[in-house]
Amino acid sequence: MRGKMKKYIPNLAWVFLLLFICVVGYQSVSAITGLKEKLQVFMQVLEYVKNDYVEKNVDDQKLVYGAIKGMLDSLDDPYTRFMEPKPFKEMQMRMKGSYSGIGIYIGMKNKVLTVIAPIPDTPAAKAGLKSGDKIITIDDKPTKDMGLEEAVSMIRGKKGTVVKLGIIKRGENEKRDFSIIRDTIVVKSVEYKTIDKNIGYIKLITFENLNSANEMRKAIKALKNLGCKALIIDVRNNGGGLLSNATEIASMFLKSGEPIVYTVDREGRKEVIESSGENIWQGPIVMLINEGSASASEILAGALRDNNYATLVGYHTFGKASVQSVRQLYDGSALLLTVAKYLTPDGRDISKTGINPDIEVKTGKEKDNKGASINDKEDEIVFPDEDAKDIQLEKAKEYIKTKI
Repeated sequence: MRGKMKKYIPNLAWVFLLLFICVVGYQSVSAITGLKEKLQVFMQVLEYVKNDYVEKNVDDQKLVYGAIKGMLDSLDDPYTRFMEPKPFKEMQMRMKGSYSGIGIYIGMKNKVLTVIAPIPDTPAAKAGLKSGDKIITIDDKPTKDMGLEEAVSMIRGKKGTVVKLGIIKRGENEKRDFSIIRDTIVVKSVEYKTIDKNIGYIKLITFENLNSANEMRKAIKALKNLGCKALIIDVRNNGGGLLSNATEIASMFLKSGEPIVYTVDREGRKEVIESSGENIWQGPIVMLINEGSASASEILAGALRDNNYATLVGYHTFGKASVQSVRQLYDGSALLLTVAKYLTPDGRDISKTGINPDIEVKTGKEKDNKGASINDKEDEIVFPDEDAKDIQLEKAKEYIKTKI
């Protein structure tokens, strides 16, 4: 038995060697040989577990998945993560516009699981969850040291079932429990309307859907046909999505060849993604931003502001400046790997700091902190009060009227 096991163990170790190569890239034979030598410790531990662990029926897949997750956790990058087949399939469904869950974007702020934004008219929004709420427990399991993928997997589930979230609301110190019934979440990418007859307003809810760019295109054309001369684009509490959607939407405003975003890879090589020059809107633009505006929202805001197409109004953005590549694996699982960082057209790295608005409009908690975006004592992000009057939108309207 032990002889068979010893043959089996190196084979499983080679699986991990191949996975390491997938993460670090193809390297020289000597580098791979060195990596194999470093795996000897892993092989020893694996052999002890398979031969001597008190429970005989150890699930090999759990060992493999657990080791992969541990490897990626060691990178200290919350956006590089492994997705098992089921959650990856759910992510693919969500990109098509629907999934089962509570309707919420989450992320890490100072290593604390935090609500980036609830999706409007979903169970999360109706339960009162808001940007900046800290998620302390999920079904009574502490989220400290929990990865994003595990948190997302626990929050999602079958329609009609309940998930219990332990939340510390912004401005509070005590945890409150929220029992939220999961439902089918249908995510619209865009909502639009006219304001004061000649001002168009577009709420860009997400870049995540495969049809987000097409919905945006239709909204712009509809508002032009209604006689709108100026445009307010609202990406507040938009947690981002597909880079391709951000660049396609930016091209609807920029001229051909103008820079949308720069990407910088592990070797420091910088590449520019340029506008295709669709340029279907030529009037003045104001973009509304806040700390719930992340990722693709920040790419769009940076592209329009740095190329002098838009004025940014509101509060500084989330500060996610990394690009993930999805590598689907043979068993239906996937590796979401950070492959580059991005810079705005002006060459700014917005990691952690976010993008500052041209016209800052504080709401709610910001006023209590005298305009500071970070509480220096606790290093705690301060989020705007969503229940307050929408003075940011009012300021955007006031400003854009001077440009018509």
